[in-house]
Amino acid sequence: MKFEKENRPFIGLIIYMENFIVSARKYRPSTFSTVVGQESITVTLKNAIKNNHLAHAYLFCGPRGVGKTSCARIFAKTINCSNISSDFEACNECESCKAFNENRSYNIHELDAASNNSVDDIRTLIDQVRIPPQIGSYSIYIIDEVHMLSASAFNAFLKTLEEPPAHAIFVLATTEKHKILPTILSRCQIFDFNRIKVEDAVKHLKNIAEKESVSIDEEALNVIGQKADGAMRDALSIFDQIVSFSGKEITFENVIQNLNVLDYDYYFRIVDAALEGKVTDVLVMLNEIFEKGFDGHHFIGGLSAHIRDVLVGKDEATIQLLEVSESVKQKYVDQSKKCPVDFLYEALMILNQCDVGYKSSQNPRLLIELSLIQLSQIIESKKKELV
Repeated sequence: MKFEKENRPFIGLIIYMENFIVSARKYRPSTFSTVVGQESITVTLKNAIKNNHLAHAYLFCGPRGVGKTSCARIFAKTINCSNISSDFEACNECESCKAFNENRSYNIHELDAASNNSVDDIRTLIDQVRIPPQIGSYSIYIIDEVHMLSASAFNAFLKTLEEPPAHAIFVLATTEKHKILPTILSRCQIFDFNRIKVEDAVKHLKNIAEKESVSIDEEALNVIGQKADGAMRDALSIFDQIVSFSGKEITFENVIQNLNVLDYDYYFRIVDAALEGKVTDVLVMLNEIFEKGFDGHHFIGGLSAHIRDVLVGKDEATIQLLEVSESVKQKYVDQSKKCPVDFLYEALMILNQCDVGYKSSQNPRLLIELSLIQLSQIIESKKKELV
C-alpha cells in the first residue's frame, strides 16, 4: 500500500523575542563615577591619570563581584581617550572610546588566566606586548584570575612585567592575593577592593529598579543586599531572579519566599518570648520554622546573628554597625532596651555551644530545643541568684 504525500501549505508561527540582558551586564559600570563602593580606588586612579603618574603594572585584588575587572576596563578606556573630560572620565565619543564600547579595540587585551595558565600562553602574550598600539598611547593587558598561572608561567612573566615596553600597561586581577608570588607583588601597585556595603548595594539596586519600572520595598532590597554578601554582581543576579519570580511589584514577602530566607520577625518574637520565660511559645515558633522547611543549623546561625545585632543596638556608638534599613534598625534599638546585657552575653554563649555541637549531635532538633529552653530561663535564673 502506498501513501501519497499531502500537499498542504505549512502554517508556521514566528515569535520574535527581545534578547534579555542580565542587569549585571546591562548596568555594568562604564565610568569611574558609576563604580559602586570603591571611591578611594577610583579617586586614586583618576589622580594618576591627571598627574600622568601611570605605573606599568597594577594588581586589583578583592572578593568576587566588587568591580575589579570593571575598574580595569574603565581605566584602560580612560587612559587611551583622546578627549578626557574635566573630571578625568572617558568621553565615549572619540575613536578609541567607540572602539572599546563596540568591543573592537585592539589596544585592550583580556586574558583569562584560569584557562590560559601555561608557559606557552605567557610567551604568546610576551610576543604580543612588543606590538605598539594602533590608536592611543597605550596597550593595556588585563589578566583576570592571575593567581591561576602556573609557577613556571609566573617566572616566564617576571621580566616582561618588570621592564615592559613604554606603551604597555598590565592590570592583574585576583580574588586570592595570597597565592601570587612575592616577586610579582613587588612589581605591581596593589589596590585592595572592599566588599560592597549593604547600604551601597541597596542604593544602587533602588536606582536600577526605578530605571526598570520595578516597585520594590526597601526592606526587600536590604535582604537582597545581605544575601549578596558584599558582591554587587551577586546582588544584581538575585534582583533579576526576584523580578522573574514576582514581576514588577515586589514585596518583602516575595523576596524571603523566593530566596528561602527566614523572616527576621521570628527572631524578634523568639527573643521577646525568651525574655518573659515563655518556653511553650518559643518551642511552638521553632516548630513553625521547621515546618516551613528551614534548616536547624541555619536557624541557630541566624538567631546568633540577631542576638549580636541586638547587643550592637544597645550603644549609640555601635548602632552604625547594623547593616539594615532604618525601620528595622529601630526595631533592634527597641528590643535592645528590653534586654539586659547579661542576658545577651549568656544567650550568645548558649547559641555558640549549640552551633559547635550541632553537626556531632545525634538529635539536632533536641539540641536546639534545649538551647532555646536555656535562653528562656536566663532571666529567671538571674532572679534566683539575687534572692
